Amino acid sequence: MSRATPILSKARKTLQDLELLKVLQSEINHELSSTPVQTSQSGSLGDFVVDWDSPGSLDVVLRRKYESGEEVAVSALLGPVRLAEVGDFPSDAFMKVCIKKPGLSSILQFDCGVFGKGGNVSEFDVHNAYYLKSVACPSPSVYRGPLYSTLDPQLQDTLKEYLETKGIGKNLTSFLLHYLHRKEQGQYVNWLQKLEAFVAKED
Repeated sequence: MSRATPILSKARKTLQDLELLKVLQSEINHELSSTPVQTSQSGSLGDFVVDWDSPGSLDVVLRRKYESGEEVAVSALLGPVRLAEVGDFPSDAFMKVCIKKPGLSSILQFDCGVFGKGGNVSEFDVHNAYYLKSVACPSPSVYRGPLYSTLDPQLQDTLKEYLETKGIGKNLTSFLLHYLHRKEQGQYVNWLQKLEAFVAKED
């Protein structure tokens, strides 16, 4: 009986591994056969280009450069998963917009939130606006401006319109939401496939 115990334990482990493999393969097939969000409104980059996007990172950086030398940089990443309507985006996104004028070291930085607005239409809100004297990270003691929510509502509207003139609109925010959700799904599938390969090798 003492010799049978290790054999039974090994057989039990093999069955557990096979069951885990089936579950992993089922999840991989499900992810590969579905899209994060079913919609035809995937947005567009407009005049922006993807400036940086690492397979291992959570964020993406876009850039737009004008003939005048002015630059607009946008970085975005998904926020936590939230309760959403069927077919809507499961996560909102955090977006940072930086605008730099030629010949100046200072920049304007806007912290924004991008969210689905029913039917996979997207919108964005501005949460903070900063004037930074230098591109380098400012000292914590440097005054960065008042709370955005305390600004005059007309000024808040005008600042958002200013961003829209720089190409930060529904097309771009829809693109970002789709792009980031696809990126997250790709990373998840890649992780599942590595896990599957590990379990299969152990078996």
